[in-house]
Amino acid sequence: MKKNNGFTDIGVTRRRFMQYGLMGTAVLMFSDWLSLKAQGVVSGAKAKSVIQIWMWGGPSHLDTFDPKPKAGRDYCGPYGKPTATNVDGIQICQMLPLLAKQADKYAILRGMTHNNNSHETASYMVQTGRKPAEGIVYPGIGSVVSYFNGFNGGYKGMLPPYITVTTPQGRFSESGFLGSKYKPFSTGGDPSKEPFAVEGLIAENVTEERQIDRRALLGEIDSFAKDMSGNELVRAIDTNQQQAYSMILGDAGKAFVLSEEKSEIRDHYGRNKFGQSCLLARRLVERGVPFVTINYPGWDTHKKHFEAMNKKLPEMDKGMAALIQDISDRGLLDSTIVWWGGEFGRTPKIQWEAPWNGGRGHYGKAFSSLVAGGGFEGGNVVGKTDDRGETVTERPIYPWDLISSMNELLGIDPDATLPHPQGKTVYVSPFTAKEIPEKETGGLLKEIM
Repeated sequence: MKKNNGFTDIGVTRRRFMQYGLMGTAVLMFSDWLSLKAQGVVSGAKAKSVIQIWMWGGPSHLDTFDPKPKAGRDYCGPYGKPTATNVDGIQICQMLPLLAKQADKYAILRGMTHNNNSHETASYMVQTGRKPAEGIVYPGIGSVVSYFNGFNGGYKGMLPPYITVTTPQGRFSESGFLGSKYKPFSTGGDPSKEPFAVEGLIAENVTEERQIDRRALLGEIDSFAKDMSGNELVRAIDTNQQQAYSMILGDAGKAFVLSEEKSEIRDHYGRNKFGQSCLLARRLVERGVPFVTINYPGWDTHKKHFEAMNKKLPEMDKGMAALIQDISDRGLLDSTIVWWGGEFGRTPKIQWEAPWNGGRGHYGKAFSSLVAGGGFEGGNVVGKTDDRGETVTERPIYPWDLISSMNELLGIDPDATLPHPQGKTVYVSPFTAKEIPEKETGGLLKEIM
């Protein structure tokens, strides 16, 4: 029979299912994921989960993990006194004192480069580890991990295998040609507020009792489903619906209830959207979610850069340091990669003139990322920039080098193929596909793996 969006063509559209009450909003979101649960095998890997802290807009490398105090005010601005970390010889921005105490747990990648200053293209390259190519949109690493290490790979959790907190990343389609089944579930809402209104799961002013009542009412009025109770498709959807409600009303849904945490833990992360997003990410990987992205906007600082940084950096420092320490204390760091970074860095030379008034522009020639856990060795710096942070002078690291390194730690075979809707042979690794010129790679991050 003809296939249509995963439904056999029996004269019943997805819209009609919704109209008859078979598929509520939450069921629509989760039915594709739930239908995969019986497939796949478990892979052997050092890392089981990834927490990505996506610095939306591009953070300055000079004002975070690659300070240049000797370059002078036109480069370092007011941040001319970097702080020593708990690893000899490694200094980071003076605005990150809490992260300085965690340096033994993470590695700084100061050699990041791709030479692109466009948000969309740079985001695509950093997220997918691929160069843009005509006629194909590659999936980001979150969707690739969801494909291999989600339900296809033995993940048994009731939560979606790829979750973004709190909004989609935008800029490009995260799932590329893999399609909507491997798109992330975005929570929406603000985890620092009570209640945390998770899209499709938890609504403001709707108690758990009212959710249960609504489910019972749906069952009473669902005469269409009863009339088609012998249909295999309807039975499958009904099973997925039951599992979706189990997530909403059961233990899995409690992952989003941050009020279960002790007050001092919540304070430790910071009572703000980013801090509580970091806490939520910890709760999700505790439950086995393979890939969590924290979308952290506010870093595209063309104007009044330092005014923004005086607010953003302490918030980032508190939440991120708490996350790394907490997952380490709970024994999760060895199996969880924490990946911090954005699409590029920012211009090393500050634009003091109007209308920028101390702004920094886009800069893809040299920037920094950070990785911790999951098989990456902390207390290291990989790559080096010149005295002004303008050019990578040692050990360049391209997006495909980093993504391929993470894939290896996650147990994803670089020679494996991804299912393309037109049947094209698409390898996981651009190196297997011979897409990367030798002059545009520094290789996998073997020195810290």
